[in-house]
Amino acid sequence: MFKKSLPLIVVLTMIVALVPSGFALANNADVTLTSTLRQGEPITLYSTSSSNLSSLDPQIATDTVSIQAIENLFLGLTDADPLVPGDIRAEIATAWEYDAETLTWTFTLRNDIPWVHWDPVNDEATVLRNLTAFDFEYGIKRACDPRLGSLYGAVAANVISGCDTLNTMDVNEVTDEDYASVNVAALDDTTFAITLRDEFGFFLSMTPMWMLRAVPQEVIAEYGDDWVEVGNIVTNGPFVVDEFVQGVRRVYMRNPFFPEDLLGPGNVERIVTTVVQDIGTSFALYQDNEIESANIPSAELQAVLADEAYEGQISQVADLAVFFFAFAFDKAPTDDAYVRRAFSAAVDRNAFVQEQRQGRGVPMIHMTPPGIFGAPPINQVGVGYDPDYAREQLAMSAYPDCANMPNINVVTYQGAGAWAEFVAASLERELGCSADLFSIEQQEFSVLLASTDPANPPEDRPHMWTLGWGPDYPDAHNYIFDAGYFACESENSTHKPCTEVDDLIAAAASESDPDIRKDLYNEIEERLFGPEGEMPLMPLYMRIDYVLNKPWYTGPFQTDGLFGGAHWDWRTIDQEAQMAAKGG
Repeated sequence: MFKKSLPLIVVLTMIVALVPSGFALANNADVTLTSTLRQGEPITLYSTSSSNLSSLDPQIATDTVSIQAIENLFLGLTDADPLVPGDIRAEIATAWEYDAETLTWTFTLRNDIPWVHWDPVNDEATVLRNLTAFDFEYGIKRACDPRLGSLYGAVAANVISGCDTLNTMDVNEVTDEDYASVNVAALDDTTFAITLRDEFGFFLSMTPMWMLRAVPQEVIAEYGDDWVEVGNIVTNGPFVVDEFVQGVRRVYMRNPFFPEDLLGPGNVERIVTTVVQDIGTSFALYQDNEIESANIPSAELQAVLADEAYEGQISQVADLAVFFFAFAFDKAPTDDAYVRRAFSAAVDRNAFVQEQRQGRGVPMIHMTPPGIFGAPPINQVGVGYDPDYAREQLAMSAYPDCANMPNINVVTYQGAGAWAEFVAASLERELGCSADLFSIEQQEFSVLLASTDPANPPEDRPHMWTLGWGPDYPDAHNYIFDAGYFACESENSTHKPCTEVDDLIAAAASESDPDIRKDLYNEIEERLFGPEGEMPLMPLYMRIDYVLNKPWYTGPFQTDGLFGGAHWDWRTIDQEAQMAAKGG
């Protein structure tokens, strides 16, 4: 049941009138959004999402939908600049300094960030108290606690001293006293220190990440896992949670107590996101002026690009996500480096992007994309499409001309089965490998992750599988180490053994000189994807997509949200034009 809107009462500060807003959901093929627009209607961004939100807990969230919401509900120590990708700007921390001798970063924090509780029944906002450095200490230690089961706790453990000790403990042996092993500390209410495990030159770029954010300990103590439920949750960002009906819709309101000097230049006061899994239905809603933004269905892409009616509404957006086929190192024939090199060099990335993505991508022959610190010049490192080289490599393998090659199980996520068919056809054309060698299976994403779990025995894991990696922070370490395909010390889903490349990865991570780090990452990528590379995976493309935005909806769409989530307070709606388009 949807919550009926009541007059908005902001305790002690302001009173704003809201009008009711209702949505009628029909069958899967027909969704109608109806909004009553009257004087006093909050400036509202209407959107759709094809995915459910899994968690609003900063230490638990892993999916992009959840992280997008968390970006607007909880502030970080620092923030990814919405206008300059890769730049880090102040947020709760106003200043920071690094002591190379102690490996300690010390942050000076604002003292005027309130923890705000939003009552969705009475539309009432109240301040619990102001945030302190102790909230960061609790939040980060909580991320390291293995009892929480935080996936990104392992990312924190890779860099923060003592977090690795706590994070790897047996969950049945952890006590609250073990939190003391994590070397993060509130020195006073506005001073916070983090001690690293090594000289990690990339650490500052990690500080906007969601699992490193402050959370209110007393609220979690009161409600337990339910602390993030609507009506319980206490947040400190520019928006609050007004409604959350899983599989239906999510509504957020502007936080009335948020410091004005931290607000972005946008004017959006309310976000209404309806869950619509079919991209065609979302596109139809966009055409009917029911939502402000939409992706373009593949079947409609060429027609939309040629239609003058959409002039000025189409943007190309690169999210820096790189997609690939990974290889299993622990089973034949992909345990053979010659086979992996041959397979990779037999695939024409340019043709793949045109045929499978309708041009929506940049062909990739190495892992780290442009725009990320430490990335090699685009496609200047690696072999790429080279049929002659591919045939030479296969001839040196245990399976010349694919003779006696065992069957190869290829798993893709749903909708990407054609990718595997493209690869199989390429290998048949360039290497003479019969298409009958390849068994292709599409799996739901969570099933794919489970089937490729490195803990599974080799016979239960595929030879090849699709995945993609989008950046958590703007540094090559995130692609080379955190992604889990190249470093034997990380959770290595390919079962790649330790080699000299791992020494280079460790050296790049602990190097403080940025120029030396760049050179090291170039060498790492060459050793992975060059003519004699280990080839743990077959890079395919960096995703680029076309997005439609209504003329009355503006913001830094091409630069905001590449790391973490987009900033809703940087979005602007011309409400008069919006209302006119919706029928006044």
